[in-house]
Amino acid sequence: MRRVRDIGIILFLLALLGLAARRPFLFTLAYIYVDSVSPHRISYYLLNSIPLSMIVAVLAIGGWALLDDKKGMRITVFQLLLVGMILYAGWTTGTAVAPLPAQDKWDWVWKSLLFAAFLPLAVRTRLRLEAALLFLVLSAGVVIISAGIKTMAGGGGYGRLNLLVDSNSGLYEGSTISAIAIALIPVILWFTRHGTIFPPDRRVKLFCGGFVFACLLIPIGTEARTGLVCIAVLAVLMLRDVKRRFLYIGLVAFAGLLVAPLLPQSFQQRMGLISGHQQDSSAASRIAVWQWTLDFAREHPTGGGFGAYHINKLEVQTTQVVEEGGVQRLIEQKLIDEGRAWHSAYFEMLGEQGYPGLLWLFLIHGIVMLRMERIRRRYRDAAGDQAWIAPLATALQHFQIIYLVGAAFVAIALTPFILLMLGVETGFSLIVRRREQAGRGRWGQPAAAPARPAIQQPA
Repeated sequence: MRRVRDIGIILFLLALLGLAARRPFLFTLAYIYVDSVSPHRISYYLLNSIPLSMIVAVLAIGGWALLDDKKGMRITVFQLLLVGMILYAGWTTGTAVAPLPAQDKWDWVWKSLLFAAFLPLAVRTRLRLEAALLFLVLSAGVVIISAGIKTMAGGGGYGRLNLLVDSNSGLYEGSTISAIAIALIPVILWFTRHGTIFPPDRRVKLFCGGFVFACLLIPIGTEARTGLVCIAVLAVLMLRDVKRRFLYIGLVAFAGLLVAPLLPQSFQQRMGLISGHQQDSSAASRIAVWQWTLDFAREHPTGGGFGAYHINKLEVQTTQVVEEGGVQRLIEQKLIDEGRAWHSAYFEMLGEQGYPGLLWLFLIHGIVMLRMERIRRRYRDAAGDQAWIAPLATALQHFQIIYLVGAAFVAIALTPFILLMLGVETGFSLIVRRREQAGRGRWGQPAAAPARPAIQQPA
């Protein structure tokens, strides 16, 4: 069975790369698939010893450099910030307090940053934009849909849900895929109204509906509390676009009351620990490592390099309520924890890249989000061939907001999937800018209205 799966993956990659020989942009799409799904991890025999990601990246950038149209190409602040982070992170890696873990993370971070900086150059048209988003969504769907099916079959549980491969990184980490799955829902819904590669007929809407349902199942299957928080944020964000808000609030509340009794007991118990971190050693450890990171940043304002958390040593105080003979009593325990991970993208950047890295994280997301807001407001009343622009800007902005909330509890500051999404968003803003320049010649100004035919006055 494993060999058959390996052959299927290889045939798909060969077909995609073969088509890319005539359409070089398909190399970019192939890289999105390879970097997101990591088929070399799924493969047991043939791909796991090949630097597949590097090969496809070279083909994508080389194909663009040799054959692609570069008319109107421009370098954005977003791309300059990514290149600046490569240089800065290279320096912190050379001075890292944990050299070996720092080098391991550096080996993939700089490649992800570089390709994300390249993406806006390749995503030049609406067709390419939609194709890139489609590959990103469906690549995540490889993990999400399979995990949703396993959850429906009763195979979920904290640390027990099998996400295709036995890995704790990228999209195969429970809290990470929970946050990304919920964040992708607005983008999936956009395809049900404005997609052109797969026109939104009944089949597309049925598939997207099932896809959204699978996304909502991920926090249940992984029992990741981050996913529950992200669902709450999504519910609030959708208020901005619904017409009958009170009806929407009532339906959401009714759905919550209807679903709650059907959830597994283990899920309900784990979600109940959100409000009581002292009773959960995992949550208490997070608070402790965040406090350690603040103290560490005071002594190392430029950060300790990737993987700096490996040097921490924490004392965690937990309190448990034990009932004996109908009497409840408190039991306090002191635990020693070493090498505790960041469990937050913001503390990850603060501990590894210092205050400059944390500022970079806020700056890069702030710039992209402001661009999406500007596009959303500018085109919210647009119709015709511009009707798709504002809804896509809103969907991408919602994706970013949900990610930023979920990132407060997961160390996903430099996750390749997020960087690729930011690169596509920047490409989207450049497409809108070129459309406006073609219409009026200036960003932010309305396109020229079509001339009205002259009305002849009667003699």
